[in-house]
Amino acid sequence: MSKLSRRDFIKSTLVVASMPTTVWSKVLGANDDVRVAIVGLGSILGGKGKQHIEVFRGLEGVRVAALCDADKDILDREVKKFAGCNEKVDAYTDVRKLLEDKSIDAVVTATPNHWHSLLTIWACQAGKDVYVEKPVSHDIWEGRKAVEAARKYKRIVQAGTQKRSDEGLREAFEYIRQGNLGKILVARGFCYKRRKSIGKVDGPQAIPESVDYDLWTGPAPLVPLRRKNLHYDWHWVWPTGNGDIGNQGAHEMDLCRWALGQSGPAPRVMSIGGRFGYDDDGETPNTQIVILDYEPAPIIFEVRGLAQKKDDSVMDNYRGVRIGVVIECEGGYFAGGGGGGWVYDKDGKKIKQFKGDSGRGHQANFIKAVRSRKVSDLNADILEGHISATLCHMGNISHRIGRLSLPDEIREVIKAEPKAVETFERFREHLSGNGLDVSKTRSVSGPWLEMNQDKEEFVGDGEFGPARWANELLKREYRKPFVVPEKV
Repeated sequence: MSKLSRRDFIKSTLVVASMPTTVWSKVLGANDDVRVAIVGLGSILGGKGKQHIEVFRGLEGVRVAALCDADKDILDREVKKFAGCNEKVDAYTDVRKLLEDKSIDAVVTATPNHWHSLLTIWACQAGKDVYVEKPVSHDIWEGRKAVEAARKYKRIVQAGTQKRSDEGLREAFEYIRQGNLGKILVARGFCYKRRKSIGKVDGPQAIPESVDYDLWTGPAPLVPLRRKNLHYDWHWVWPTGNGDIGNQGAHEMDLCRWALGQSGPAPRVMSIGGRFGYDDDGETPNTQIVILDYEPAPIIFEVRGLAQKKDDSVMDNYRGVRIGVVIECEGGYFAGGGGGGWVYDKDGKKIKQFKGDSGRGHQANFIKAVRSRKVSDLNADILEGHISATLCHMGNISHRIGRLSLPDEIREVIKAEPKAVETFERFREHLSGNGLDVSKTRSVSGPWLEMNQDKEEFVGDGEFGPARWANELLKREYRKPFVVPEKV
């Protein structure tokens, strides 16, 4: 087979002002392949988009028919793999041109976070079903717009919180809700995941020649690159990322809310944290506590990007969990999240195991719902993804409008929450193990923010109180033509 030239397989990147709002959708027959497009293929070394290609190619009755990425080198890499298997796949750098293709049934997006909601909305308007990676939004307002688009255009939209498809976790949380461990006291989420410094630059960096930076930037501000790596390190700057609470932590936050059975945003939130241990171009906290004050049991979420001790590689753990959840109850606790987990009694003795698979069937669940046209068949409907992403955003908003405070000042703010105080003391021990003088080290203490759960906006405190500044961060300024519309 002759090699395809770049001109043969790269579609035109003609820019259009906006996506049409007229829905086209073909009716799938029982024997028709579901034609899927993967958007956002990861870094040159791999990534979530690459994983989606492998998983969807392996599903019966599914054809990966198109790929899209603003980085031509990454796009080339994946297209060549299809050519090597004598499989045809269309290739695009501009997702708007892809969405004009009426043969595409579903779009899978693993782009950077700042593209998630806009791409979901555009795809729904174009009559496509959507699998959108976590978090489903970059901010709270646009996440709600994605939900509205899914409902208006009657689309099947699955959030990429794949642990919702883990049968072991489903059984474990039902076991807890049935009262087998007594009342839930607190749901704890953990993202103890080593994140090294991203380095520090002294000026704008060159954009890789293979990247269409305008398309890559999309709705975010088009500004010079001021970090060493364009790819992946976008997680740690606010215009494109949401820190680790919105990255890896989005999974565990979703599990905490699922375990509690909470269907809406938390009524109150506050954050404690900072970027400790190095001076680099990252903006998001690498060490953070977020308290989501649900009743009768709160969520307390922890992020740690440093090892347990300076110059060490081993991460801390809580009851044996580094990345996962611990649901503490009157009569014991559940610990897990990486695929099922164990129930322990109050003395820490194992009493019951729930075996899981980390949600390996999540993509298959999406395809099932695409065929049935039933939102109820989805394990992680867009609304669930939106509410869980909202919790991550709430914590980050408190952090972003917070102020540097000494330990005694922080204790005063959280003194009415004993479990938060205990968590803060472990936070300080962790920093001490990494060589910081915790008696003098200031952390960013965010204000307690009250949320109107129906309107999804912060309330109280008068015209110049923290709620006003918090509400400024509910929605971003969008760069034309990459604008999330008021009316989807």
